Amino acid sequence: MPVTKLENAMELCKMEGKEGLVFQGCGGDLQEWVDGVNALLTEAEILRNGAKFEHITVFEMPNCTCLLFPFEDPGEDLDVGKLAMWRLRTYETFGAMWLSDFVENKLGGFVPQKQQKPMSPIIGADGNIFNIMGIAAKTLKRAGMGDAAKEMQARATSSGSYSEALAIITEYVEPVTAEEYAEQDEGLEMEGF
Repeated sequence: MPVTKLENAMELCKMEGKEGLVFQGCGGDLQEWVDGVNALLTEAEILRNGAKFEHITVFEMPNCTCLLFPFEDPGEDLDVGKLAMWRLRTYETFGAMWLSDFVENKLGGFVPQKQQKPMSPIIGADGNIFNIMGIAAKTLKRAGMGDAAKEMQARATSSGSYSEALAIITEYVEPVTAEEYAEQDEGLEMEGF
């Protein structure tokens, strides 16, 4: 089971929505740590059906080597309830923390992932700003971003100029031609654009 090195512990801040167990102060042979943790958790019936942690990540904190055991590896064969109790009983020995707690308490929290802007067929459309704003709003709503559509419309209509309104609109959508938009999703009906 290879151990992957993370060059910068701050990369963990981009792992929002993932969970795992972080062991702190892992000196010596890292493979011995991996094998030992897998053996301990198997013996405690926390890992079941031959499951093991396999994709371990090592990273450095000041004066401390840490290992991340991600929960995706064992999946359904990990008894998280038993693991929680084991972690509490062994904290003094291993300094193990949930990934989410480690990121919040040691690294300052998760970095929100920037949502990708949906493509909107505003290039080549009628240049009336209200038309462009309507196309962009429809795109956002179809992408499940209705609140963003309302916010974009409010900001654009209260802007001081055409170019400012256009700049605001493009903060929310990726401008493309109708042809590029159709290629992106051939099943999407272009009616109304």
